[in-house]
This record gives sequence, structure tokens and C-alpha cells, in this order.
Amino acid sequence: MNTAAASTQRTIFGHPTGLFMLFFAEMWERFSYYGMRALLVLYMIKGFLQYGDKQAYAVYGAYTALVYATPFIGGMLADRILGQRRAVVIGGLLMAAGHAVMAIEGVTPFYIALSLVILGNGFFKPNISTMVGSLYPVGSPKRDGGFTIFYMGVNLGAALSPLLCGYIGEKYGWHYGFGLATIGMLIGLATFIMPTRITQLLIGAGALLTSWSLYKYNPGGPQTMAVNMCIAGALLLSAVAAIAALSRGGFPSDVGQPKDTTAVRKCTIPGVPNWLAILLGTALLVPGIAFVLQDGTLATKLLSVFGGLAFLSLIVTAFRSEKVERQRLFVVLILMFFSMTFWAFFEQAGSSLNNFTDRNVDIVINDKELTAADIGTEVKDAPLTQEFLGVEVAGKRYTLQDISAAEKARDDADPATVGTVSFRVTEAHVGMGIGGEVLKASVFQAVNPMCILIFGLVLTMLWGVLAARGLEPSTPIKFGFGLLQLGLGFGALWYGAKHGDRHGFCGMEWLLLGYLLHTTGELCISPVGLSMVTKLSPAKMVSTVMGGWFLSMAFSSDLASKIAQLTAVGGGEDGPQVIPPPTETIGIYGGVFGQIALYAMGAGVLVMLLAPLLKSWMHEDPAATKKAAGH
Repeated sequence: MNTAAASTQRTIFGHPTGLFMLFFAEMWERFSYYGMRALLVLYMIKGFLQYGDKQAYAVYGAYTALVYATPFIGGMLADRILGQRRAVVIGGLLMAAGHAVMAIEGVTPFYIALSLVILGNGFFKPNISTMVGSLYPVGSPKRDGGFTIFYMGVNLGAALSPLLCGYIGEKYGWHYGFGLATIGMLIGLATFIMPTRITQLLIGAGALLTSWSLYKYNPGGPQTMAVNMCIAGALLLSAVAAIAALSRGGFPSDVGQPKDTTAVRKCTIPGVPNWLAILLGTALLVPGIAFVLQDGTLATKLLSVFGGLAFLSLIVTAFRSEKVERQRLFVVLILMFFSMTFWAFFEQAGSSLNNFTDRNVDIVINDKELTAADIGTEVKDAPLTQEFLGVEVAGKRYTLQDISAAEKARDDADPATVGTVSFRVTEAHVGMGIGGEVLKASVFQAVNPMCILIFGLVLTMLWGVLAARGLEPSTPIKFGFGLLQLGLGFGALWYGAKHGDRHGFCGMEWLLLGYLLHTTGELCISPVGLSMVTKLSPAKMVSTVMGGWFLSMAFSSDLASKIAQLTAVGGGEDGPQVIPPPTETIGIYGGVFGQIALYAMGAGVLVMLLAPLLKSWMHEDPAATKKAAGH
């Protein structure tokens, strides 16, 4: 990394001003990515594809696995040829194209779109993270805090996307949601490549327009309005901080440039410049990846071969390195395994946990709950909501498809007369809620990033205070804390499912507690892991190792899809499926979540037992490091 550039930058709040440009570039990229993720499984099941649970989970797993596999190649190309800056631009353009193609309804465009996002992420993701590390001098104690601030940008985008892309996609049409994701990606790319003054303008205008949209496009209830306004406030405060930071100095021009400035124009293939060969090769991969996505088994096999070779190359490099570099790379590789374990469980958020929320969590804030005193009375024009799932009302048992159709009808017409039912209350109806605000399942994916925005700064300050007193936990201990909290979060979901109500619904508070514990666990692993990679990797291959870090998450995503399939319910694989009533599905979800809790906590204990050895291999004491290296 360019230590000269890092040492001459101006700072704000103790961090380089360039960090705040990367904050917003990554925020908009994550807005686009998570906007698509918030809708993807629901779109495959409820949209024109009409996939069953297992098929949707298989495609989702293959997609997320390949999303995290391609950064290994993108990192290598940046290290050896392109440099991080060019790689980020190429990645952003590919991802924007992918989100735009998602607006076309058709099986082939659907898979082409996913392929473009996969390839774009490979160029974008490892290289923007690497540039964050390049902004800090070697040995800077601010690096972990800087990555946590950067990670808050990731999660600000992730919080915005379900509130806008998810809500608008579910209410007004899937393709409007995907279209918003396209716009977000283009804004992020423009933020990265434009001159500083225009970047400041984009940051300010984007924050104002998005905050207005959060006010304009919401279900209208006080609870969701409060959530939207909190996120809008965080966005506006972040924009003010970024504009102020960039007024003190922009992003250093030499950070992210290729190590060999002639490598881009060289012709490894006679007559074809390297940059053109890379673009042509990327274009040729699109149909191949689209084909692989349609077969989850093939995606797993491809990932196993490619991932195995990639990790073998890192292991060989480690053994060929001198002692300090070798042991540091061993630490990275070992913690990659624990990171993989964490994300395999955490990534249930976009699949099984999303469906659990849609089917088995009480996400209706009711005006009234029926009690024994209401038996025999008449209920007039009650809106059909999740509360009616599996319960016989006026001679009919309503399915998830019936409820979705009723909610869509009310969105498009007069909610007082459309999508409603009148009935006489019986004992079977006691405990049902009537009326109120119906929350969208995809909106709950904003809970995790919202918690990160709240607790990210708290942990940043905590690590700083502990470091000043020599009490900051080592990276392996932080990993252990993260896994333990993840396990406790799934334990909360298990408990909520175990103690669901008579109609098969888990209380919303258990879902929120689970997300909160997942979030605090994530903050102990993800930004800390990114920082560790930039600290411990040899300078000549930091983007490659960063790509390997994301590649471990590809294995996580593949494993996550297989775990999610354990929760699959409903009819066959072909055509629309009929989801069983909540009383029949809540135990399935609860059982799987309970097992995850045990495995996650066990992994947390194991990494803590290994922590003393791993800490010694990190060689964080400069004097001891020189001695170990033989200097």
C-alpha cells in the first residue's frame, strides 16, 4: 500500500478525508446490492417465476456464492494489471447493467442480470475495501476504527435499500424496486470518479432526495415513519460529515493506481491490450455464469474446484514466504474458516429468515385483538392480513397467496372495501388481530444495518478506549465474541418459535432481538476481519488476499443455501406452491434455528481457545517482528 500517500493526507475526526468519499461510494453500491437481495427470494417465489422454496433457495445460494467467489479474480487482476481504481469503475458499470436488466421480465434476462452483478462485484468489492486500508500508515491504531466507519457506510446503504427498493418493489411492482437499485449503483460510481466538488454535490443532493423519498414512500404508520426518519437523519448527518471532510481534501490521486503503470496497455495476447482482453473475457463469462446459476449442484462443484485451487495457491504462497509473512498468512487463513462459519449462519437473513418473517412472525401492528368477550359478535370489512393465515374465516382457510393478493388489491384500490372479509367471531378466532399497520417482510432486513449504525460508533469508541489502556481484545477474541453473539441471536429466534402463539406466530420482539445480537456479532467480525487482511497481507498481494477473504464467504453462501433448504415447506417444485399454515411451519424453522445456535456458540468457544497462538503469529509488536524476521 502507498504509505507516502497515507502519511500526507489531511484528517477529520482522526481519519483520512478520503475515507468519507469511499464511505458514500460503497454506501450507494450496497444500496443497489441489498436492494436486489431484499427482493430476490420473494420475487422468485411470488413473481412471474413462481419458484418453490427449494428452487428459490438453490438459485439464491448459487448467486450469493458466486458473488463472493469472483472477488478473488478481481483482486488478482487489480494487483497485477488494472489497479484498484480501474477495477472499481469496471465493477460499478457491470453491476449497474445487471440491476437494469432485472427490470426486464423473462427467465433469460433474469439470469443474465444476476451474472452481470456477480462479475461486477468481483471487480468492485475487494478493491474498494483494499483502498480503505491504503489510506492509513502502517501500524496505525486508527485502522480498525476506520474500517468500522466504512462498514457503517455499507450498512447505511443496506438499511436504505429494503426501506425503498424493498417496499416500493413489493407495493408498486418488482421492477420499480430493481430500477431504484440501478440508480443507486450509478450514483455510487459517479461519487467515486467525479472531481471532489461534484462528489460533494452528489453526496448532498443524493442524501436530500433519498431522505424525501423515505418520507414520501412508506406504509404511513407511525412506527415505520419513525424508522424511516431515523435512517434519513443518519444519512443527512453522514452527508454533512462527508462534505465537511472533502472540503479539507479529496481522495489521494495515487491511491489505487496500478503498481506497474504500463501493465494495463501491455499485450499478453498479441495485438490485444490487457484492459481489452479483460473486458472481452468478462463478456464471454456472462452466459456461462447464467447457465451455472440455474443448477445449484453445478455451482457448488464449480465453486469447490475454483475455491480449492485459490486457497491452495494462498497456502503455497504462505509456505514459500519468510517466517513472519508465513505465520501472518496462516492467521488470515484460519480466521477465514471461522468467518465462513459465521456467514453461513448469518446469511439466513436473505432466505430462510426472510421467509420465516413473512410466514411465522407477527408483523401486523393491530388496531384490535379478538378476545373471548368478542365471541358471537360480527366483524365487518376486516382487512385480510397475515393474522388470517391458516384460520377458517367465513367458511374459508386463507393461504399466503390469498393474503398477498388481498394486500396488493388494497394497495391499488380503496382499502376500506377491497381485500376484506366479514365474519362472526368464534373461539378459533380468539387471539387474532384485526386491522392496523401491515409491515412488509423485506423491510425487516433494514433492522440489521440500522443496529450497525447505532452500535458501530459505540464499538469504534470502545476499541479506541480499550486500546489506549492496553485492554483491547485481540482479533481472534473479537471473532469469538462475534460467533457467540450470533449463536445467542439464533437462540432468541428458537425461543420465540418454541413459544409461538396458538396460531403459529412468533412475537416480533424475538425477531428484533435476534437481529440485534446478529448485528453486534457482525461488528466483531466483519470490519475487524477486513482490517486484519490489510494489516497482515504482504503489500504485493493485498487485493488478492482480500479476494480470498470474500471467497471464503462464497463457500458460506453455498452452505447457507443448503441450511436454508432444511426449512423448505410447501408443495412441489413445479408451479405455484401452497404454503402450509403457520402452525405447521413454525416448528420447522425453530428446530433449524436452534441447531444453528449450538454450532455458532461452539465455534466461538473454539476460536477463543486458539486465540493465544493466533495472536502470537500476528506479530503486532514491531520490535519482536524484526527479531523474528532475523533483522
